[in-house]
Parts: sequence; structure tokens; C-alpha cells
Amino acid sequence: MTKLNCQFHASPNFGDRRGGVRPDMIVLHYTAMNCAQDALARLCDPEFEVSAHYLIDSDGRIVQMVDEAKRAWHAGAGAWGNVSDVNSHSIGIELSNAGTTPFAAAQMDALESLLAQIMRRHKIKPERIIGHSDMAPARKIDPGPRFDWHRLARQGFGVWPAPAGALAVDQDAFLQALNLFGYHCEDQKADVILSVFRDRFRPRHEGPLDEIDMALAHDLAQRFPVDRASPSD
Repeated sequence: MTKLNCQFHASPNFGDRRGGVRPDMIVLHYTAMNCAQDALARLCDPEFEVSAHYLIDSDGRIVQMVDEAKRAWHAGAGAWGNVSDVNSHSIGIELSNAGTTPFAAAQMDALESLLAQIMRRHKIKPERIIGHSDMAPARKIDPGPRFDWHRLARQGFGVWPAPAGALAVDQDAFLQALNLFGYHCEDQKADVILSVFRDRFRPRHEGPLDEIDMALAHDLAQRFPVDRASPSD
């Protein structure tokens, strides 16, 4: 992991974490903008009422905009497991990327170094690192199929399924398994959940739900069930 190259550029777009909760999640985004400077301007503009704790440029430079103790405005409406106020429970990291190209090696190196520090400071579990699309599948697709979740998982910054074999196709069982993992499947169309799930765990795979999807979802539910006993606010 690379040494952090981090500077501070304050955003006015933040507040207190509601209910006095501490961060127990990390949400990853891409900016969907042409360059990091444009994204930084947007994330620090009070007119747009959006922000994140960190922005990572393609060359690995990191800008912190909001103190980790504060509630940045990056997640919006959505949920993961029993958490409905994701902003209060999470630290948001924006990656400068339009969503159509691979993420640069220097950027991924910097992300891994930053994740290691955040996880250590707040005792965040690997399964609590999620994408924006995971907690808001009907609204968001970032960080998208070009993002290397498998690489992060190999370094302990996320999870990856390792099923023993294929399982018979059963859409209800598939959705139930993903619900146990953290997705809010009851609120979404099945094809939306399948698309978001594949973007993360089977990038660029297409077609109807199959036996491999079933096995991957079952393994995630068995090994990484979401903590639904945690506070919801």
C-alpha cells in the first residue's frame, strides 16, 4: 500500500451524525465527472448540498473535505441491512472516474491505504465496505462494473464469495440470500438487484439469473450476514 498524499479542502456541506452514532460503514462512489477538480468544486459548493469525506484523484492524490466525526452528504436515500440513515453511519469516499474506464492503479493504491487507516480507526469490518449502488440500487450504479472489488477483497478491504458449487435457480431464494447479506430486496425489482449484484460480483456478466448467481448469493449470506440488530437511525 502506498503512503497517503492527503490535503484538506473544507466543504460546508456536512452536519452532526444523528443520534450520536459513530461510523461503522464505508461507502464507495465514483464522481461521474470529467476531472477531480470539477468534482471537488461540486462537493464543496453549498448550492448542491452534496459532499463526501474524501475524494481520490486518478494519480492517487487524496483530498479530505469533511472530518470523519461529521456526517457528510454522500449517500442520500437508501439502506443497508438495518441502517436507513447511511450518511450518519458511514464514511464516504469519492473516486474520480467517469464510470466508463478502469480505475487507475495509483488511485486504487491510495484507496487501499486510506481504507486501512479508516478501518483501523473505527473498527469497521470488511463486509461493511459497500458501493453506492448496494445501498441505493434503484438510483445509483457507482462505483460500477469497472471497479475492482475483487482486488479490494484480496487485501481485506471488502468481501468476495467463494461458493462450493452451483445451486438450482430460485429467484425467491436468491433475493432472500441477498437480503440477509444487506441488500433491501423487498423494495426493488428483481432485475435491478441482479444487475447491481453482478456489477460487483460478476462484472459484465449478462443473461437471466443462473446457478452461479445463486451460489454466490448463498455464500455471501452464509458467511457475511448483515448485522440487523444494529440501530436503524
